[in-house]
Amino acid sequence: MIRPTYQFRALFDGTTVPVLEQVVNFDEARQALLAGNIANFDTPMYQARDMDVGSFKKKLAEAITRKHRPPGHFGPDWPLKKGSSSAFGDDWPIDHPILYHDLNNVGMEFQVTEMAKNNMEFNTALSIMRHQMLLLQTAISERV
Repeated sequence: MIRPTYQFRALFDGTTVPVLEQVVNFDEARQALLAGNIANFDTPMYQARDMDVGSFKKKLAEAITRKHRPPGHFGPDWPLKKGSSSAFGDDWPIDHPILYHDLNNVGMEFQVTEMAKNNMEFNTALSIMRHQMLLLQTAISERV
């Protein structure tokens, strides 16, 4: 007998929900890191940190293009774990050309811009996920 959780997981695997889930988790972890940079804007010797967005997107694209994958699994290191920035790869100091007198390199404009871009990506992923859920709800309830 197939467990109900497996049936629901198989239903979601046929959609973009698992991919969107990874995007939302990554954006959430990155937003917290960027907020930490802003919180330490005036902390002497603080070095701004960020996550490797390019590496995450490359890994995500590779997982999407994989043709044969078991249900609910994108590969040996998927799904990405939530809870710490290292779950998506190491965060690293940002190399900014600006270095202030207190050896802090947090550029407020850069951080706010990155947070805004990250927030837009997060909201877009949630919006697409919401539409996927509405489509699934419609299919389950057999309404047209």
